[in-house]
Amino acid sequence: MPSILALNTGSSTVKFGAFETARGALTSVMRGRIEFHGPGRRVLSLDTDGVVLTEAPWVDRGRDTAPDLLRWVEARLTRPVAAVGHRVVHGGPDFSQAVVASEAVLDSLAVLTPLAPLHQQQGLAGVQALRNAYPDLPQVVAFDTAFHGGHEPVVDRLGLPRGWEAKGLRRYGFHGLSYESVAEQLATLDPSTATGRVVTAHLGSGASLCALRDGRSVDSTMGATPLDGLVMGTRCGSLDPGVVLYLQQVAGLDAAELVDLLYRRSGLLGISGLSDDIRVLLESDSLAAREAVDLFVYRAAREVATLAGGLEGLDGLVFTAGIGENSPRIREKICARLAWLGVELDPAANSRGTGRLSAAGSPVTVWMIRTDEERMIARHASRLLGLDR
Repeated sequence: MPSILALNTGSSTVKFGAFETARGALTSVMRGRIEFHGPGRRVLSLDTDGVVLTEAPWVDRGRDTAPDLLRWVEARLTRPVAAVGHRVVHGGPDFSQAVVASEAVLDSLAVLTPLAPLHQQQGLAGVQALRNAYPDLPQVVAFDTAFHGGHEPVVDRLGLPRGWEAKGLRRYGFHGLSYESVAEQLATLDPSTATGRVVTAHLGSGASLCALRDGRSVDSTMGATPLDGLVMGTRCGSLDPGVVLYLQQVAGLDAAELVDLLYRRSGLLGISGLSDDIRVLLESDSLAAREAVDLFVYRAAREVATLAGGLEGLDGLVFTAGIGENSPRIREKICARLAWLGVELDPAANSRGTGRLSAAGSPVTVWMIRTDEERMIARHASRLLGLDR
C-alpha cells in the first residue's frame, strides 16, 4: 500500500497528513502540523480527533521546511512516501482540477501570486523545495479554487469591462478543498439535506461561506482573491473599492503597504487592536474586542442570508474549520441572527459541538462537520497518479 503525504501550507501553519492507499480507500496513518505562529515554533503529531500526541521544537529553515518535514514523517512510517500532494490556493482560469507539479505548471501558478499574496508563494515554495531535494518524487497540486469551477457565469462575473474577464479577472471562490470534504461527509451523514440548499461556513483565520445545491458549489463569499467576503483574522473582507483608492491617493500607501494593511493588519486584529484570535476576543472585556466579534458575527449572518437568497431557500447550515468547529458561542451568535430564516439551535447539542446541532423540528438543519483538507489532497493525488488501484 503506497503512502501519500498531503501538505496543507498556510500563512502561520503547515498541516500534514500521511495516508496509505489501496483499492480506492485512504487510511490515515499520521496527522500533525507545524506551527510558526507565536514564540516557539513546534511540530505536533495529532490523533484523529486533533488531540496532541507528541510535541517537539521545530527549527524553521525556510525553503527547507517541506523536505525536512518529509524526512520527519518518513522516520515515523513503516514505508517510504510514494508521492506528495500540496494545497495551492489559486488555480486561476487554467487549472480546474488537480495536476502533476511540473516546472511549467509552477511557473503558471507563480503568476497568480498577486491574487493570493499570503498563500500562493508559500504553497509553491514547498513544491519547489521538494523538487530540488527529491527530483524523482511525484508531486501533485490541488487547488482551493477548483471546487467552485462549475458556477454559472453570472455568479463569477465582475462589473468591469469585458476585456478584463478575458484576461482571467473574475470571481473564483476559495477553501474549495474544505467545502469538498464537508459536502462529501454531509452526503453520508444527512443525505436528504445534502441534496438540498446548504450554506457551509468555513470559519477560521481565513473565513468564507459556500452555497451548495445537491453537494455542488453554486456561489461563495470569496471572489477573485482570498481577501474578499467575510471579516477574517487579519484580512478586511469585502471593502468599497473607493476606500482602496483613498488609501492610495490621499494616504499615499503604495502597493506593498496596501497588501500589508489589507491582508495582515485588518480584520479582527485591526478592529480589536488586541488579537486575531477569536478565543482571546471572546474572553476580553475590551469594548473594541466585543465590537470585533460583533462585526464578525454580523457579516457572517448577513452573508448566509445573501447566499440563501441566491439558493432561493435554505435547508441546511454547516459550520466547519477552526472557529466553526470549536466555538459554540460564535455558532450561537450567528444562528440567533438567522432565527428568522428558520435556524433553531439545540443549546445542549451546540455545547457538545459534534454532529447535528439543530433543535428537533428546526426548518433548517444545522451541523458541525470537521473538515479534512489533507484527505482531499491525498485523494486527488492518489487518483491522478493511479495509486488508488
